[in-house]
Amino acid sequence: MQTIEDITADFEYLDDWEDRYRYLIELGRALPPMPEGSQTEESKVRGCASQVWLVSESDTANPPHLTFLGDSDAHIVRGLVAVALALFSGKTAPEILEADAEATFLRLGLKDHLSPQRSNGLRSMVARIKDDARQALAAA
Repeated sequence: MQTIEDITADFEYLDDWEDRYRYLIELGRALPPMPEGSQTEESKVRGCASQVWLVSESDTANPPHLTFLGDSDAHIVRGLVAVALALFSGKTAPEILEADAEATFLRLGLKDHLSPQRSNGLRSMVARIKDDARQALAAA
């Protein structure tokens, strides 16, 4: 999976938004598949127009590190899942809680080029990831 730094550099290189949308679709296609049976009501992200599923795992370190798997039934949204995972997966719970996802999405130009529904869905994904980080930190 690509890092958020790689994705940001690639976005800066691509001038045209059609190319950026294609790149988002490629990022989504490169997501590892979620394990069988993990696309459940419990893993579904509320607030997304498309179906989005997120699963988190945390280790026993203090503070815990979280890894995420995600998927969507929509190509561009699956790419947005990939961007969110690149930003958050593998980080500690405090790093996730401190991360300014809005600034990253603004730097990528997503705020100006996503429909309001997709923007709301992206915010819902971030809220879910941060909630999972809070829960992992509380359990540590």
